[in-house]
Amino acid sequence: MGSLRGLTVGFAVAAVVAGSAPSASAGSGDVVSTTLRRAVEDLPVADEDRTGYERSKFKHWIDEDGDGCNTRAEVLIAEAVVPPTVGPRCSLSAGLWRSYYDEADQTSARALDIDHVVPLAESWDSGASAWTPAERQAYANDLGDARALVAVTARENRSKADQDPAAWLPSSTGARCRYVGEWVAVKIRWGLSVDPMEADALEQAAAGCPDTELAVVLAR
Repeated sequence: MGSLRGLTVGFAVAAVVAGSAPSASAGSGDVVSTTLRRAVEDLPVADEDRTGYERSKFKHWIDEDGDGCNTRAEVLIAEAVVPPTVGPRCSLSAGLWRSYYDEADQTSARALDIDHVVPLAESWDSGASAWTPAERQAYANDLGDARALVAVTARENRSKADQDPAAWLPSSTGARCRYVGEWVAVKIRWGLSVDPMEADALEQAAAGCPDTELAVVLAR
């Protein structure tokens, strides 16, 4: 596990890249400092277009640093409440994880999906269609900000699918402010737009959340 992920406290504090981030997480390095509600207001609004989208255009679960653990495993190791045993070929056993979307504890890595907080299809719709394959790979394996990828129960991840906050929020109401903050942070980090319904949903959700400070290291 060679890469250190961004540190997140609550749902909207600075993403601090500890040590040297892998190239999959590299970017401009500029930092945007704002508040949740201001960030929502400042997101560019544009209609979405899924023309040409294929999941295969986002190469993911790579082993960026060559340590034998791919992106999925790196996230599981980083987010474990009780660290798992790491075996040959980065097989994970034991351990304990907390899926914050539904506040469910899991003791099996196989019971967890790694969710792209802003789904791959959603990123394509809102800007990634114009990226290079290398940029899409970096997005799909972003270990530079802990808000980009999260280990959650398979049930929640598959319920969400590729929906944005206008259509889906975590089943735990206590998780929703954190989720909105993470969604907005990822959109800022990668320079992605929001569609009008998404913008309205984020504004309504943010109005019911603490207007916490939000800092994001830009990836591009």
